[in-house]
Amino acid sequence: MKPDLKVYKSDRFDVEDTAGLSLFLYPSFTFIFAKDKNGANIAINHYPNIGWGDLEKITAVDPLLKQDVPARVFIHTPVFSLVPGLLFQNGQEQQYLSFAAESNGEQHYFSCALDSNNLQMISSFPRGLKKSLEARFSELTFVHGACSFLSYLFKERFNLIGQEILIHYMDSHFYLAAFKDQELNLFNMFEVEAKEDLLKYIFIAMEELAFDKNHARISFFGLDEANGISKEWLEDYFYHVRLIKPHANQNYGNGFKNLKSEHLFEARWQMD
Repeated sequence: MKPDLKVYKSDRFDVEDTAGLSLFLYPSFTFIFAKDKNGANIAINHYPNIGWGDLEKITAVDPLLKQDVPARVFIHTPVFSLVPGLLFQNGQEQQYLSFAAESNGEQHYFSCALDSNNLQMISSFPRGLKKSLEARFSELTFVHGACSFLSYLFKERFNLIGQEILIHYMDSHFYLAAFKDQELNLFNMFEVEAKEDLLKYIFIAMEELAFDKNHARISFFGLDEANGISKEWLEDYFYHVRLIKPHANQNYGNGFKNLKSEHLFEARWQMD
């Protein structure tokens, strides 16, 4: 049985123009961006039911993945840890991560620098997935999926108010970042089974950080009202609510007008 696939592409798309790929591997879905030599997006394949744990189901059949070009792989795994840049040492990733989660089988450990190297995102994923991708691509770079979101927040930090919670919603999971006086105080990933879970974790974060519900601002990226989460519903619980889109650093040709229906953060902003 072939997996579900949604295709978005430029009116003049030619697979031979693919100079690089960006793979965004979420827990329950996958986006593959094909880029030309100038870094513009020329095609996007979306697998709504294939997450990073099932990627092998499409690696041999997806036409974009058949191109042996440099590939950046953004993995949205819940296993990660943030380490101050001054304390970080290369080669110690497994030790840093051991404080956040127990190792489960053979893992590939990697890191990603953020906020002008003031912070390092440490993470891991199964070594079998790495071997599968290495069999397909000669040049690979691994990045934790949250790094695009965090890189955007650090860029925008001086536009934040004193107490701010920012949510990157992604169907079955969401990232929660909390800034106090423009400094990151909390960052985590949570699983969503019902929309009320979103409220629960926000209230817990506000209580832990002693945020004042009359002053704290809650900003949401990627919400889809089809899931029953609307601005009106959120305003029953929070005083200051924003549904916003990130500024764009992505370029497209003609033919992507339906992409906005995906509510995908990386469709507008991707880590450089």
